[in-house]
Amino acid sequence: MKRMFVFALALASGMALNAAAQAPAASAATPAGPTKIAVIAFQVAVAQTNEGQRNFADLQKKYAPKQAQLKALNDQIDNLKKQLQTDGDKMSDADRASRAKTIDDKQKQLQRDAEDAQNDFQQDMQELYNGLASKVYDTLAGYAKEHGYTLVLDIAQQQTPVLYASDSTNITKAIIDAYNTKSGIPAPAAEPAGTPSAPTPKPSGAK
Repeated sequence: MKRMFVFALALASGMALNAAAQAPAASAATPAGPTKIAVIAFQVAVAQTNEGQRNFADLQKKYAPKQAQLKALNDQIDNLKKQLQTDGDKMSDADRASRAKTIDDKQKQLQRDAEDAQNDFQQDMQELYNGLASKVYDTLAGYAKEHGYTLVLDIAQQQTPVLYASDSTNITKAIIDAYNTKSGIPAPAAEPAGTPSAPTPKPSGAK
C-alpha cells in the first residue's frame, strides 16, 4: 500500500508542495553563521505518516465498489468477445453486427466510466495530499528551526540539485516520527501477507 500511495501522491504533490514551501522561504531571514543542511524525501514522508496511510486506505475503500464495477464490465466485454469469436461463424450477418455493436457500446461505456473514476480519484487524492502535506510541512519547519537547519532540500523532486547526501543528513524518518507523535494517530494494522494494493481505476488495457 505504501508504494502505491507514494506513486499516487507523486501525481498530486507538485502544486501543494510548492505552495507550502515557497511562502516561508520568501519571508524567512537566513541567520549569519555556518550553513546546516538536511535532505528529506517529502512525498515519502507524507505517504508514510500514520495519518497518510490511514487516509489512503479510506480512499481505497471508497473506490473499491467502482473498481469492482469496472472489472465486472471489463469481464463482460471479454466474455462477449470470446462468444463472438467462438460462435460468430454460426450467426447471421445481422446477429454478428448486433453483437459487435453491443461490444463496442460497452467498451465505450467502460472507457467513459474508467476516465470518470480516474478523474474523481485523482481529485480526491489531490485534496488528501494538499491537506496533509501542509501539516507535515509545518512539522518540518518546526523541526528544522529546533535543530538549527538553515536549508532543507527535497530529494523526492525529479529536478533536485542534490547529487549526494550522507544518511546522517536525511531527516525523512525523523519528520515522520515527529508528525506521528504530534498527530497522535496510531500506526495502521499490518496487512495480511499477499494482500494486493487496490489499483487506481483506469481503462481496460491502459498501462
